[in-house]
Amino acid sequence: MADPSTYRPATGTIPTSPGVYRFRDADGRVIYVGKAKNLRARLSNYFQDLSVLHERTRRMVTTATGVEWTVVRTEVEALTLEYTWIKEFDPRFNVKFRDDKSYPYLAVTMGEEFPRVHVTRRPRPKGDRTFGPYTQVWAIRETVDLMLRVFPVRSCSAGVFRRAERAGRPCLLGFIGKCSAPCTGEISPEDHRRLAEQFCDFMAGNTGAHLRRIEEQMRAAAAAQDYETAAGLRDDLQALQKVMEKNSVVLSDATDADLVALVQDELEASIQVFHVRGGRIRGQRGWTAEILDDSGPADLMERALATLYTDGEAPAEILVSHLPTNAEQIRELTGRRVDLRVPRRGEKKELLETVAANAEDALRLHRLRRTGDLTARTKALEDLGNALELSEPPLRIECFDISHAQGTNVVGSQVVFEDGLPKKSEYRRYSVSGEAARDDTASMYDVIRRRLQHHLDPKPVDDEDSRRFAYPPSLILVDGGQPQVAAAQRAVDDLGITDIALAGIAKRLEEIWLPGDEYPVILPRTSEALFLVQRLRDEAHRFAITYHRSKRGRAMQSSALDEVPGLGPARKRALLDRFTTVKAIREADEEALQEVSGIGPQLAAQILASLRGEEPEPAVDMATGEILP
Repeated sequence: MADPSTYRPATGTIPTSPGVYRFRDADGRVIYVGKAKNLRARLSNYFQDLSVLHERTRRMVTTATGVEWTVVRTEVEALTLEYTWIKEFDPRFNVKFRDDKSYPYLAVTMGEEFPRVHVTRRPRPKGDRTFGPYTQVWAIRETVDLMLRVFPVRSCSAGVFRRAERAGRPCLLGFIGKCSAPCTGEISPEDHRRLAEQFCDFMAGNTGAHLRRIEEQMRAAAAAQDYETAAGLRDDLQALQKVMEKNSVVLSDATDADLVALVQDELEASIQVFHVRGGRIRGQRGWTAEILDDSGPADLMERALATLYTDGEAPAEILVSHLPTNAEQIRELTGRRVDLRVPRRGEKKELLETVAANAEDALRLHRLRRTGDLTARTKALEDLGNALELSEPPLRIECFDISHAQGTNVVGSQVVFEDGLPKKSEYRRYSVSGEAARDDTASMYDVIRRRLQHHLDPKPVDDEDSRRFAYPPSLILVDGGQPQVAAAQRAVDDLGITDIALAGIAKRLEEIWLPGDEYPVILPRTSEALFLVQRLRDEAHRFAITYHRSKRGRAMQSSALDEVPGLGPARKRALLDRFTTVKAIREADEEALQEVSGIGPQLAAQILASLRGEEPEPAVDMATGEILP
């Protein structure tokens, strides 16, 4: 435990400007990020008598060993930078809203030449249009299926699109009328983009114009006795009406609004958001958060709105259960003039109460799940610490595994669990080659040594690897028995590290082996500690196998190009990056190959001749007519 007075900066050295500050621990990790209108006034509050500080604040300042700050021009810049740093550094003492589940979105890739409609759970790339989030994947897929009947926009992946383009034949969706087949030139890029814009316009709530247009076309076709066309348009109209029926009207004035409700207790908070477009609920999402500082409802609402709108687009109205601390800064952050308020009467107040009821229920369910999970995780860590005779429970565990196929394409994996939960942002893969790949023990020695070298190497604290790996594990777990544990212990000893525990888990009898021990530690079959160790081992094995398979597949594709004269490693990588498989390279023409960096006309001809088993045409000097060597 650090004494805050040992790292307290002199008051006169702290600027009075707006800014963002970071507290770091003894390992250089950022543990708290905050913003301030006046840095001097805000930081001075942290260095008061410890007895007057909030319990959570006291725990943070005694964990930290240093503080630094960055000055910005405005409070809005401070709000944005704080959000960015919280995402980047994942500080342990900050309130971080986490989705209570992963929500699907409907995305339209307007940044591509031929926009694509697809369902995704990933963040939105710049330039794309997204709709949602939706609560069920099947619901949005059903919506897409209905919409493609009327707006046949491309929905295939890039690989399927390229294959159809090379073959000159559209996929099944093109044949059944649910894709306009831009891959084969059935529609121009301009007309296809217009279709995508109409798709987005309808999904955004501007439904009336499209319904009227189709109805007018249907009546005109019927009047011209073109009953087949009229029947098709009637089915299109019914499909769009069915899409609209899926979302009932909740606001009679066809408002575009986000309704955000917050419910909290002393330890946790729950946020629920309803996205209303054109008076209809178009999506819903929720977050839960553990409160690790002295934030109140207004502070939590500010952070929730910053999370929503720093990277996303705000509607005309934002209706909230609590006004944020800095409402004006949130309005500026959205980039447009929004109506941010707490509704006091009418249907908007009633709908917000429904959102709050959802938040209350989400918090109740989260507490039930968390109580069970936290109890089991705490017991697992305590039991494991006792079984391995550690001075305290191992809060950070790193597990390593080696994967290969008969000594080829050797890889290592590192997975990280903190407080009994996986921390996937700190997983790492290792490629093992040379003498280190001769057997499993040599590979394990190499991987453990390389990982711990990051801990010992005094890189700048802002270096990405340093941030991710400078923080030492409480326990290193290796997949294997005595030989693997001995190899890992040699790596630890060679680096002079004495404060990291080490153990191995053998697959056959699920035994825990400690360095130098003649007999293993046997954990009870129903032990929570054994379940945790097995989960770590299985996760490390899965991560290693995934990397090994991708590396092996790449190597197999690359080996097929080894016989092509004049094709070095860099050009082979460039070809596979562009075409993915040797089959696709073989089916390409010379012009397509020449689009790859470093591939000229002569080399393109050699590549195709070698892969197709043909004799290449001789190169001829155009000036003299002589055959070139």
